[in-house]
Amino acid sequence: MGRLDGRVAVVTGGASGIGLASVRRLAAEGARVVVGDVDVDGGGAAAAEVDGLFVRTDVTEEAEVVALFQTAVDRFGGLDVAFNNAGISPPEDDSILETGPDAWHRVQQVNLTSVYLCCKHAIGHMRARGRGSVINTASFVAVMGAATSQISYTASKGGVLAMSRELGVQFAREGIRVNALCPGPVNTPLLQELFAKDPERAARRLVHIPLGRFAEPEEIAAAVAFLASDDSSFITASSFMVDGGISGAYVTPL
Repeated sequence: MGRLDGRVAVVTGGASGIGLASVRRLAAEGARVVVGDVDVDGGGAAAAEVDGLFVRTDVTEEAEVVALFQTAVDRFGGLDVAFNNAGISPPEDDSILETGPDAWHRVQQVNLTSVYLCCKHAIGHMRARGRGSVINTASFVAVMGAATSQISYTASKGGVLAMSRELGVQFAREGIRVNALCPGPVNTPLLQELFAKDPERAARRLVHIPLGRFAEPEEIAAAVAFLASDDSSFITASSFMVDGGISGAYVTPL
């Protein structure tokens, strides 16, 4: 028996990276998975791979978010897990001295407002079921400072952290748990592309990781599966760090 047998899970940003690894892991644990993404080809392939369902979703549009969760309920009979994972990190988001209002607002819309929308419409369905696990992708940067700033990204993830904590407290006695997942740097195509353009940027980050490497998407997906399952039944309103020790380090090993 899988830990998520009989559960219904929605994953946003499920076409690639952490989202795709989580789609695979949740399905392997027994969940019926609905993938939401703007990438029709990648999202459709992810859903087909796990015998799930793809719903083309722009998570910044409330009507599309409503349709995503309603489709999951209509097709599979309810909603148990919402992994609100979609996010962006564009090059225009840099130091506060360089980042313009358009870049600021775009990142806030995708990384923070979308999580608000997904929580709002997922929790309503979970209340009807009397249980649920909401997992919101934040980041280790929400609890640390960096001299190589992506100011809107960092601020958006701090907002996800605070919102997740408040929702986790508010709905705890209804059986709905809400946690913020805080990954460290992950070996995804997005990170590979960023660091290939700027090896110094990669080196400046890698030196701070006690484990000496970036995470693999599957390692983050394992944490998602744990938070989605009853194995984490006493965990809510938490900032769940999966960062290779970065946030606990002062001096790293040689």
